[in-house]
Amino acid sequence: MSRIEVLPLRLIPGVDLRKTLEAEVSNRSAPAAFVASGIGSLSAARLRLAGASDVEALSGDLEILTLAGTLAANGSHLHMSVSDAKGGVSGGHVAPGCIVRTTAEVLVLLLPDWSFLREPDPATGLRELVVRSREAPRS
Repeated sequence: MSRIEVLPLRLIPGVDLRKTLEAEVSNRSAPAAFVASGIGSLSAARLRLAGASDVEALSGDLEILTLAGTLAANGSHLHMSVSDAKGGVSGGHVAPGCIVRTTAEVLVLLLPDWSFLREPDPATGLRELVVRSREAPRS
């Protein structure tokens, strides 16, 4: 059975959402983690939409509706949906530059018995998640 360590976080105004989450996991020397849930507000969001190569920049009062994904030592894969002040919704891959406005409340689960890495995948041509068990062999 694998261990899970729970890391509830409240991110403060002005911090970069993605960079702060990656730093929190790195500071705990966690080889694998994932965001189970996230809500809050942003003053700026940078999202890469499906199939796009460029990042879309959003600004103004934004609410985080959903946040989920994996955090690995050599690359994270986070998705987020946000709504603007008129209720319009955008979503995509989280890029650096998503700035917390008032708060971000995020539940991160650390997986000390696992390792997440991003490695080239010949089938997709992208760096994809590779999951490895770190548990000691049982005799």
